[in-house]
Formats: sequence, C-alpha cells, structure tokens
Amino acid sequence: MGEKTHKDSPENPFEPFIESLRQQVEDQDPVILIGVIVALAVVVITCVFLKYFLTSKTVQSAILLVGLCDSGKTLLFIRLLSGKFKRTQTSITDSSAPYRAKNERSSSWTLIDLPGHDSLRFQYLEKFKSSARAIVFVVDSAIFQKEVRDVAEFLYMLLTDTVISRNAPTLLVACNKQDITMAKSAKLIQHQLEKELNTLRVTRSAALSAQDGSVGGSVYLGKKGKDFEFSQLPMRVEFLECSARSSSKGEEGEADIESLEKSLAKL
Repeated sequence: MGEKTHKDSPENPFEPFIESLRQQVEDQDPVILIGVIVALAVVVITCVFLKYFLTSKTVQSAILLVGLCDSGKTLLFIRLLSGKFKRTQTSITDSSAPYRAKNERSSSWTLIDLPGHDSLRFQYLEKFKSSARAIVFVVDSAIFQKEVRDVAEFLYMLLTDTVISRNAPTLLVACNKQDITMAKSAKLIQHQLEKELNTLRVTRSAALSAQDGSVGGSVYLGKKGKDFEFSQLPMRVEFLECSARSSSKGEEGEADIESLEKSLAKL
C-alpha cells in the first residue's frame, strides 16, 4: 500500500509549477522579457553597489594630532584631555582617548596622538587617516624657520593623499609654543608654508601625469595655474596660535589652548 502511494506521487512536487511558468515565459513577447531581465539586473547591481558603499564607508570620528618630533603634540594631547601638565618623551606609538568638545552638544570624539618621527609618522597616518574628522597639525613656532622645509614636506604628503582629499577633514594648524619670545605668528607661518608648498608642487609636478591630476595615490595640490593658497583646499583650514605650557610660569603655568578648543568645538 505504502509502496503504491510512493510510486503514484510525482518525483518533484514543484514540477507542475515550473512547467506552467516555462509555458508562460514562452508565450510572452521577447521584448518584454528582455526588459524584465534588464530591470532585474539593474536592481541586483544597485543593491550590490549600495551594500559595498555603505559597508566600506568609515565613520569619521577621530581627531588626529600630527606634526614633527618635539612640536609639543603629546603635551597638547594631555592638556586637551585633563588640562594638566605632564612631562613627555618622544612617542613611538599612538595614544588615544575620548575627547569631549566644549560646546553645547558636548560632542565626543576620539583624540589620537600620532608619532612624529619621520620613520613612523606615515605608517600611523595610513592607519588612522580614513577615520579623521579633523587633523590638528602641530608646528613648533619657536624654531619654525629651521623646520619650514620639513613641515612643508609633511604637509604636502598629507594634503595630496587621495583619502584625506576625498574625506576633507578639517585641518587645524596649531602654531604651538607661542609663549617663547622667538615664536613666529600664525599669519607668518601660513604665508611661508604657502610659498614652500608652492615650490614643492612645482618640483614634484612632473610625477602628476594623469589627465585628472592624480597619479600614484596622490592628488594635485591646489589649483593649476595659480600660486598655492590654503583656501584652495577642499577642507576647512584654520591657523591658530596656542601654547601647551608657559615658559614664564614653568610646570605650574596654565596652557593657552583656548583657541584650539574653540576650533574643535565647531566640528
């Protein structure tokens, strides 16, 4: 009895449905079928693209402190977090901590201090650049004239990076150590950096051979045919003066970082 029931039942329960569907497809106008297939293909491709785009996009929630060695990055990092003075040494790795901005929203970001040594800086910048909401580029205003070339080369590599150019994080150039008598003003530092970056752009322009202005993972700095100015960049740029310590009051002196805190509050 059981064997007979098994033999009478169809081998594939979906076979009648499939046969009916095949018959309907054959009866349809080929033009309509092609249109349906194209429409389905467009939907599938769109879904795949959106999934890739949404999952690959990194949230920009970090504030990166970058600059040459001994520019005062680490002390600024500590001052922004606690307001206190602490003796520091040259960093060989990154340090990070939550930072709460002094604004009505009490916005919270991740503050990251990156090593300034030339053998490490780009390695760590590569690691964190895609998450940067802002980049605080710290300059030693007291010895800027001696370091202007090195500062400009670091800035050039940073500003011509394709990821940074595309994400356009806010760039805050913190002219630190303003408490020292020989410190250069933010305005003078900006002017000299624009001149130095313009020179660097000319000497390296031969490498930028692509028609769209990009080659080898970098973009053209500023606007072609015009002397470089920071106003030409795709991101908001601000030069400000600050001091992570007071040379007159020593370790007990308060930091002058109010202008930096105000700029970070605008993020």
